[in-house]
Amino acid sequence: MSFQAYIDNIKTKTGKSPDDFRKLAESKGFILNGQINPENKATEITTWLKEEFGLGHGHAMAIYATFKGKTE
Repeated sequence: MSFQAYIDNIKTKTGKSPDDFRKLAESKGFILNGQINPENKATEITTWLKEEFGLGHGHAMAIYATFKGKTE
């Protein structure tokens, strides 16, 4: 599955775009000043995405990758 297909599937499942997830992550303190908070590990962020939005591991990692600046 391509990266874009992951993003498209996430949008279909949750109704949220990567920007929406970024805003939510900022409100939870996972992102500070546009960067992933160094006090948070990837596991904490992906666990949040899995529990709150029902994402699978691969989809949660795709959102995490967008937080790190990946777009493709």
